[in-house]
Amino acid sequence: MSDRSTGAVRAALAPEDVPAPALAAAPLAPGARFFPSLAAVYRAQLSRARVARIPLLFVATFQSVGIMILMRGVVDGGSEARAVVAGSSVLVVAFVALNLLAQYFGQLRAGGGLDHYATLPVPPASVVLGAAAAYASFTLPGTLVTAVFGCLLFGLPLSGLWILAAVVPLAGAALAGLGAALGLLAPRQELATLAGQLGMSAALLLGVLPPERMPDVIVWARDLLPSTYGVEAFARTFAPEPDWAAVVFDLGVCGAVGVLSLTVATWAYRRAAVR
Repeated sequence: MSDRSTGAVRAALAPEDVPAPALAAAPLAPGARFFPSLAAVYRAQLSRARVARIPLLFVATFQSVGIMILMRGVVDGGSEARAVVAGSSVLVVAFVALNLLAQYFGQLRAGGGLDHYATLPVPPASVVLGAAAAYASFTLPGTLVTAVFGCLLFGLPLSGLWILAAVVPLAGAALAGLGAALGLLAPRQELATLAGQLGMSAALLLGVLPPERMPDVIVWARDLLPSTYGVEAFARTFAPEPDWAAVVFDLGVCGAVGVLSLTVATWAYRRAAVR
């Protein structure tokens, strides 16, 4: 058979050229929902901080108890004793939620840890809120121990301690958002640590000392501190007839500041994650 015949046979037997189908873009997986992402980040941060932060929580509680013992020598009772006990109790929240969270996010940004979270399909708000909630969760036992010790030390009633169930999460949200924002906005890790310590020192000086003995300028600065309203709400419950309207107002201010500070911290997280 000639080459021409062979080529004709092959052409007849060969299938017609069929163009390859165009590759369709594979649909991306749907983004993770906010609340499941928040729960996942919260559990991860809680298990991570459980071992590392418990000793620091003990230090925060011991510090607040020591401050009350020192103040016992100059404060006898009345409104000043209420301010000392309430301020020392909320100071535990400030130490953990503000100081330690500022250091954590400052270290996370300096070490490139934000790149890990940026690759996860989770909303940025869930990362900030999950970490803030995990740190704030450790403050409740220390705050309760400090409050009970302070009530026994100054002879205050224990019946109002239930308000801590509202004071701790609301004041913790406000201070945790502030601490996260300080850690994420600070250009260097050392500055984030310094900002967190200065914030805790402000909560110590402006929250524990009775406002009746402060000059007007310091009282105005005290009103700008988010933890002040948690201190005021807690201190009012020690009165024989608490002003519950004022307590609700103070807690509402704490909640509003918490929403604002956590919103700023979320914006700061997005800004730091893309740089």
